[in-house]
Amino acid sequence: MNVKAALADASTVPFWLDTDERPQPLPPLGRDISADLLVVGGGFTGLWTALQAKERDPDRHVVLLEANSVGWAASGRNGGFCAASLTHGYDNGEAHLPKENERLAELGRENLDEIEAAVARYGMDVEFERTGELDVATEDYQVAELRDAHDPEAGFIFYNQKELAQVVKSPTYKGALWDSREVAMVNPAKLCWELLRVIRELGVEVYEGTKVTDVSDRRSTVLLTTKVTAETLDDCRAASCSTITADRVALATNVFPSLLKRVSLHTVPVYDYALMTEPLTEAQLAAIGWDGRQGIGDCANRFHYYRLSADNRILFGGWDAVYHYGRRVSWKYDQRPETFDTLAEHFFTTFPQLEGLRFSHKWGGAIDTCSRFFSFFTTAYGQKVAMAAGFTGLGVGASRFAGTVMLDLLSGEETELTRLEMVRRLPLPFPPEPVAWLGITLTTNALIKADENEGKRGPLLKVLDAVGMGFDS
Repeated sequence: MNVKAALADASTVPFWLDTDERPQPLPPLGRDISADLLVVGGGFTGLWTALQAKERDPDRHVVLLEANSVGWAASGRNGGFCAASLTHGYDNGEAHLPKENERLAELGRENLDEIEAAVARYGMDVEFERTGELDVATEDYQVAELRDAHDPEAGFIFYNQKELAQVVKSPTYKGALWDSREVAMVNPAKLCWELLRVIRELGVEVYEGTKVTDVSDRRSTVLLTTKVTAETLDDCRAASCSTITADRVALATNVFPSLLKRVSLHTVPVYDYALMTEPLTEAQLAAIGWDGRQGIGDCANRFHYYRLSADNRILFGGWDAVYHYGRRVSWKYDQRPETFDTLAEHFFTTFPQLEGLRFSHKWGGAIDTCSRFFSFFTTAYGQKVAMAAGFTGLGVGASRFAGTVMLDLLSGEETELTRLEMVRRLPLPFPPEPVAWLGITLTTNALIKADENEGKRGPLLKVLDAVGMGFDS
């Protein structure tokens, strides 16, 4: 099929956000206020932090500020894979935190259970399906590692090529490992909006169109300066600048520049892209199988991820991870035609039986990544401010855990989580430009070369592994 024709009518609005169910904008902050806890950022991390803060202390005065609208950035435009892993896979955790990796795996499973319980407890309509994920081999050399991980008692089930054809039909598949317990599918935008509903019902004050521009210490409290970013205000001049005094502050701005300058080099933004098809007919669904509705990802460094939506569309994303010189984040990068063409070609290679299917949406967005490829934490101003960032695409599930950690850090008490090396140790920072751009470019090329050489890691990747900056997806 001509991919240009398949993409011709695709909307550039992220599919999850392109709905009449999107809440009406909330007004910006137009006055000076105080709070027991101020949460900066209206994505998953900020929303889960606010929810857990009210669960711990219903009388606590919690305020959440979002510069745009809740869920508009990475939290509302990702693939909706809600994973138990806190370390971007067990092997990556073993490489970076071998002494506590087992416990982190346990904490991750507990965290996913808690997410599922919260969805049920608050009656959240988020299309939650705990179907697991298939890690598929598309090259012969990838099969052995998946076969070796077969452990039905732990929920990891290996399918050979013949068995896999009874699960999902693709001529590209050589085998797969089904992680049957540790991944759920969700509608990410609905999860944001339902968390918003719940925290407001619990008494959290939420202001959109309000950007925090400065954080400073003021004796026993923290002083924050805000700027209205909303486009429509009755009295923009009067409401353009406000201050907030807060006893404690949780920073959940993730991919956007940190309000704590000393960690500004610890993350870089990379752009990820996805397509969504029109709904499949019954005949098209029958042609591919996929009755288990698992999420799917392949084993390459430049990997694809894909899943079914509630109305039986296929989201197909991944492959390119694009870094722009100078750590730039801009709406201009949300569209990348060459990546969409490539994804469409790969889609029809994966499912040639869906020839003629069209794409309804094409979009991209920025992901915050750090050198260990999973979240890190820090505090400031005598532990009155806590920050989490660096999720590297793993934030759908790990964001709730990050909220738990930040609240523990802000409590001033020592807990199991505050004692974790994961929490106490920062990852290595990325270098400043132009070294960052050069290093990321060389590393990307090395990962591509490894994919073309049966996964064998070349000299650069081996050096990065040795210094704690390596990653094998």
